Amino acid sequence: MKHLHFDSIGGASGDMILAALIDLGLSVDNLRQGLVSLDLGSFEIEAVACESRHLRGTRVFVRLPEHGHGEHHHHHRTFKDIRETIQLSALPLPVQEKALAVFQCLAEAEGRIHGIAADEVHFHEVGAVDSIVDMVGACLALNRLEVGSVSVGPLPLGHGIIQCAHGAYPSPAPATLEVLAGMVVESVDEPFELVTPTGAALLKTWKTSERPPAGSRMVRTGYGFGHRELQGRPNLLRATLFAAPDAAPATDTCLVLECNIDDTTPELLGVLTQQLMAAGALDVFTTAIQMKKQRPGILLTVLSPADQKNALLDLIFRESTTFGVREYVAHRTILDRTMTEVSTPYGPIHVKIGHWQGEPVTRAPEMDDCILRAKEKNVSVRAVYEAACEAARRKPDAS
Repeated sequence: MKHLHFDSIGGASGDMILAALIDLGLSVDNLRQGLVSLDLGSFEIEAVACESRHLRGTRVFVRLPEHGHGEHHHHHRTFKDIRETIQLSALPLPVQEKALAVFQCLAEAEGRIHGIAADEVHFHEVGAVDSIVDMVGACLALNRLEVGSVSVGPLPLGHGIIQCAHGAYPSPAPATLEVLAGMVVESVDEPFELVTPTGAALLKTWKTSERPPAGSRMVRTGYGFGHRELQGRPNLLRATLFAAPDAAPATDTCLVLECNIDDTTPELLGVLTQQLMAAGALDVFTTAIQMKKQRPGILLTVLSPADQKNALLDLIFRESTTFGVREYVAHRTILDRTMTEVSTPYGPIHVKIGHWQGEPVTRAPEMDDCILRAKEKNVSVRAVYEAACEAARRKPDAS
């Protein structure tokens, strides 16, 4: 799993966090597909490349029908309403749990301010469709990027007066201050709300430390822009993705069982190979060899866990014609492996990713998936396989 560090240069809001994660390389189409099961009506996510003060990044817009940017379509949803919407969606369970924890954090903060239970809290700005999309989308993005831990630097707090659904309040808003309890903050000379309740809740809920783990290796950086023009700094949030500290590669030992065979049929060898794999062999393969009296033969090689040796020997002696088996110990170095799902023109395909020293070096689409999609779309298995490989190379959590 990767580590993500946030530097709040000029604020933190739900849309800025989402924009920074998209700028790290997450596909907007991937995000749209994941959020479509939320029962929020029609909405569209647009990510736009932008630049401010010589820094390039991404700005996000959540477009609603007949609503321009900045117009919240208020439903005054309760925390209970939002919880049901998330639980009834098709989002992965870890994403649902993370999103619910964010809204729980906000609901408890609002409840403490107003003296009511969390389930009775009516969200105004936070209950708007665009805010929900920002927050749930950010949790989905975190999952897609395979982030396992998050650190957050000091958060800048502006000053002045802000307008909320309940009236005018000094900046930061009461809910923001309630959420930020225990977080490291700093006052800056900007007459704006720099950290919003949604941004505070996301970072507070995700945060596991204040800095990346020692020895972490930086992978790439994303910049998420807000929609304000500040006086002395860009309205910008920086997100830096780190690979886990390099660890010694996984190694193990196994037994190699070998025998030479020149008097059996390919059919019987095929059956024996299947039986050996079913009995717990790590791998089974045959090699064409030249035996005594110039006879062509087969070298049968079986990689065996130490505790399966006797069971595999029993099969070899009972199901083949060999009179003896050689054995020796072999040492193996094994890539770390993860499984991911990629979208292709033919449908979703699972791809196994092999990691060496924290970097993906091998990608292997699941052949059963490729065969199924090829049959469904009436195309070659090779076309599906190559499309899955290309999609895996482009996917942030597989590259």
